[in-house]
Amino acid sequence: MGRWRPPAEQSTALITREGLDRLKQELDELWRVRRPEVVKALAAAAAEGDRSENAEYTYRKKQLGEIDRRVRYLSKRVPALRVVDTAPSDPQAVYFGAWVEVENVASGELQRYRIVGPDETDAKLGHISIDSPLARAMLKKRLDDEFEAQLPAGPMRYAIVEVTYDV
Repeated sequence: MGRWRPPAEQSTALITREGLDRLKQELDELWRVRRPEVVKALAAAAAEGDRSENAEYTYRKKQLGEIDRRVRYLSKRVPALRVVDTAPSDPQAVYFGAWVEVENVASGELQRYRIVGPDETDAKLGHISIDSPLARAMLKKRLDDEFEAQLPAGPMRYAIVEVTYDV
């Protein structure tokens, strides 16, 4: 009997132009550069003989599987994505692609985020997924609006200080 898993929640299929370009570049890099390198190393490891105790062979097989899994995912995901590269009709409101500066009402701390698709989140750059609790709470809010976000650390109140778009 197999293990049943509930279907994964569908993530939003929106992406910025830069994010799509990065995913296409990653797919190209994996398929044209990394995979051939690993296949070559795997063939060399297989030529060494006994595969049952060949750590290099085992490692390369695992690495090839990871690359193939990512290539399969990207090959399906990239065509399904919809690029959003136009500013909304109301540039004072928070929508996909917005850079939003928020102030924590309790501490006065300022934070700056960009709302992006789930495939391009990067905490170091301040890119948060449109599916995240903070982004969901911000959507459709306007400049100077206050909102409450249900975060893992508990509910937090924020005020929107600035909204800008790169387009």
